[in-house]
Amino acid sequence: MAATPSRRNWLLIVVILVLLAGNLYLFVLSADTIRGRSPAVIAEQHRRQAEPDIREVLTAQQEAWNKGDLDGFMAGYWDSEELRFASGDTVTSGFKATKERYFKRYKADGKEMGKLTFSDVTVEVVTSDFALVRGRWRLKYEKVADEPHGLYTLTLKRFADGWKIVGKIFQSHS
Repeated sequence: MAATPSRRNWLLIVVILVLLAGNLYLFVLSADTIRGRSPAVIAEQHRRQAEPDIREVLTAQQEAWNKGDLDGFMAGYWDSEELRFASGDTVTSGFKATKERYFKRYKADGKEMGKLTFSDVTVEVVTSDFALVRGRWRLKYEKVADEPHGLYTLTLKRFADGWKIVGKIFQSHS
């Protein structure tokens, strides 16, 4: 059956709308480039926006630790059973297990948590929602001469409520 003139007009309108939608989509995709914002420039903007927020997570953790506030320290971690924490040859999975690990090691039986410092911190924003953080940590105790220290690598993800640590690799030296 041959297409009637009105059916042909509708078909032509649909084709034109599809072409216009395709062109609009391409324009939106290239809008940043048209405005002179290359992918490298956009990535740099994401880094500049994310880095202070990520550093704020670390600062809040350090301050909470130094007050003996384990819950405040753990607020920087993703509250999920998918959280991964690796120390030595042990991998701890899940928020609750990670918190229990910290409690047993640093707070149980009246242990002194010590004063935590982070140094040599580098933040690498991989995408607008993922970042890697590398640095050094050190604990100083009032009652014990030992000063545990080491290196860490964090994987952070941006959630609706901000950046959270989703993975940690932790090396300790005494």
